[in-house]
Amino acid sequence: MPSFAGDAQDEENGEISEFIRGFGCVGYVADRALATAAYLLVRLSKPLLIEGHAGVGKTEVAKALASYLKTKLIRLQCYEGLDAHSALYEWNYQKQLLAIRIRERSDKPVEELERHIFGDDFLLKRPLLQSILCESFSPVLLIDEIDRADEAFEAFLLEILSEFQVTIPELGTLQAKRIPHVILTSNSTRELSDALKRRCLYHWIDYPSLEKETEIVRTRLPEFDHELGSQVVRFMQLVRRMNLSKPPGVAETLDLSQALILLKKKVFDPETAEEILGCVLKSADDLAKIRNEGVGNLLSRAG
Repeated sequence: MPSFAGDAQDEENGEISEFIRGFGCVGYVADRALATAAYLLVRLSKPLLIEGHAGVGKTEVAKALASYLKTKLIRLQCYEGLDAHSALYEWNYQKQLLAIRIRERSDKPVEELERHIFGDDFLLKRPLLQSILCESFSPVLLIDEIDRADEAFEAFLLEILSEFQVTIPELGTLQAKRIPHVILTSNSTRELSDALKRRCLYHWIDYPSLEKETEIVRTRLPEFDHELGSQVVRFMQLVRRMNLSKPPGVAETLDLSQALILLKKKVFDPETAEEILGCVLKSADDLAKIRNEGVGNLLSRAG
């Protein structure tokens, strides 16, 4: 007798493997846990909250997903003081005033003027509204660094993520015809509310292992000498083990590798490392710690 449960499991495993392959084709090295989270995000139409250290590739997940699904990426960059209007919509008041002055000389009814100035031509669609108004496809909506926004904005976001609809007094309620694929990222600079977390799937991205980081460098920079790339990765792994205020992420590994390519360096020696440490470390204290440890010492340990 056929095992239908087994067949369904095989199909799901195949689809997850396809996510891994698809992400790889657009330059993102995804492990099975991340691919499963992305698969569930798409199949369940539920937001995915990704937390992790700075520079480990959280934002790149959204870019890779949009490329893999061949859909539009809409990005909302969060910051302190971000409010609903800046994220959702605003009216173009200057354009409205100009339209009013032009039409003041006409005998058209006031109601017609109101319909005109509160029409689509005067509406400034911010990222959240853009994602709701997509009619022919589901975009990927990236809400980047949600932990930088304040709790009031986080509370406002709960309604949007629950209903995917918004009410604009002059236009009425607008409901998403295509639910966007939502990814939220956080660097864990503050604790997010339980209410927000309950509405999301969750995934944590840690610093990669030596093997995975080496694969990332080779995938993103195939022209980079493999041995030199391996040395860079080993060096970065050692740097992260030090007690730094801002440990470098994978983004800094790629920056360092690209710097070596652009400078046409064939070896990664102490002199070269001193020249381009700014690709890796972003504070004076961290630079001092590395120099006290000895750049040459770290490189010798990195092989």
